[in-house]
Amino acid sequence: MDTRPPVSDALHGDSGSLPDSGAPARERVQGTDGDGSFALRVRSAVMWRWGAQVAAQIITWTSTILVVRLLDPSDYGLFAMTQVVLTALAFLNGQSFATSLVQTERIDERRIGQVFGLLLMANGTLAAVQFLFAPYAAAYFGEPMVATLLRVQAIIFLTIPFIALPSEWLARRLEFRKQGQVNMATAVVGAVLALTLAWLGYGVWALVYAPIAMFVTRAIGLTIASGLRIRPIFDPRGAWDLVTFGGTLTLCQLFWIIQSQSDIVIAGRLLPTHDLGLYSEALFLTLVVTGRFIPPINEVALAAYSELHRARKPLGPYFLKTARMVMMVTAPIYIGLSLTSDAAIRTLFGEKWVEMIPVVHGLALVMPAFALQLICSPVTNAMGRPRIYLTTSICGAIIMPTAFLLAVNGGLFEGEAAAMRLVHAWWVAAPMLLAFTLAMTLPRIMVSPLALARELFPTALACGLMALAVLTVQRIAPMGAVWLDLIWNAAVGAIVYAATFWFGFRALVEETWAMLRQREAGTPGIAVHSGG
Repeated sequence: MDTRPPVSDALHGDSGSLPDSGAPARERVQGTDGDGSFALRVRSAVMWRWGAQVAAQIITWTSTILVVRLLDPSDYGLFAMTQVVLTALAFLNGQSFATSLVQTERIDERRIGQVFGLLLMANGTLAAVQFLFAPYAAAYFGEPMVATLLRVQAIIFLTIPFIALPSEWLARRLEFRKQGQVNMATAVVGAVLALTLAWLGYGVWALVYAPIAMFVTRAIGLTIASGLRIRPIFDPRGAWDLVTFGGTLTLCQLFWIIQSQSDIVIAGRLLPTHDLGLYSEALFLTLVVTGRFIPPINEVALAAYSELHRARKPLGPYFLKTARMVMMVTAPIYIGLSLTSDAAIRTLFGEKWVEMIPVVHGLALVMPAFALQLICSPVTNAMGRPRIYLTTSICGAIIMPTAFLLAVNGGLFEGEAAAMRLVHAWWVAAPMLLAFTLAMTLPRIMVSPLALARELFPTALACGLMALAVLTVQRIAPMGAVWLDLIWNAAVGAIVYAATFWFGFRALVEETWAMLRQREAGTPGIAVHSGG
């Protein structure tokens, strides 16, 4: 791969060159009024960003299910150890500085070049640090193989500047169609390579080389799709607002990494590689929605919230509709996964993964709360108040590791298997973090807890009735074969969930249908219409 940055002086995109440095970028804010062009762009962005992500995940998960059957839990245990280091360094990769381009009102070629320069310096340094630090990480985990894996994975950092800059530039303009096309092509490359290497007996290397190929493919694709031709500028003068906003988000990422990786760090030295592989793969499975589908929604939401905020629109109504839409999709998936975890794991992963069943069952129950917590930060970041996100991130970096540490060391849930103690720590920590995040976020956007509860009540009721129906048929009408039970339970749950909305909350169904058909509905929402 040619890693040299483009050298053309001009910055070309689909909509032409950048505005002058003294002209605030308000040309698209005007679309929030009048003819509804803003609503159409947001709908298109959501459909492309989320739709492409769904398609990419279908490709990836088809490959993953096949790869899991070819590899051993110990392979996933080794890979999880390397991901702790890779993720711990990734918060310094400069992505937050690129994100500042979405929120800022003043943008020009020089400022984008400054961000590009920061990205190149940061990621070149990180690649070198990971290469040199690899033996120490291997010594910590007691696995010499980890050093070799980490040195190869250092290549990933060299692709980040060519992913972060074009993706955030496209996001600022709410142009997610090209990103979606690149993401789907990337998924195909990764899926084919992972399956091929696993089939040929490469073991854990199938999990290493496939992501590297995906990062390289995405870097090339987004660079071409964005049309960016910009020289890196290593002089930060005039970009202090980008540095401070991006720096605050970088701190948030640090605390997010502490929160999200603490379970593997704490358990990695105490659990056998086999058990760690079971837990990490169960966590990966249950985080597939929050980790794969929520980020695309947050990307669109940040861009849309920022544009609305620049137009002096209140963000509370838009946040409520976004929360309702996200929970309508994620909550039934997670409750359904918990209810059918036995049949799902046996059918999709095979008998050698049956020890993962109780872990998946327990983690899936708490993930709706985690999903709701994750969608809060874009609305306050768009208001130029990243300190709220920073505060909630610090809180998460305290609550989650403390719960995991107490659980693994026997302070909580003593007498249970180590993996299940981690699961029950999630049950305590995730709702606590959600409560704190909502307490920090809702007053700033002038939304009451009661208003949020009203928006989420239909989803909660539908999930409750769905769970009752599935538990009933599991008890009185089992199908016998495991795969038939999975299909039967999933069908019953889907029918009851859909029927609850159709007969009890038809207006919400019609509003969602209007959104998909790009017609205005009767209530405001970030993904519904441009209302004021």
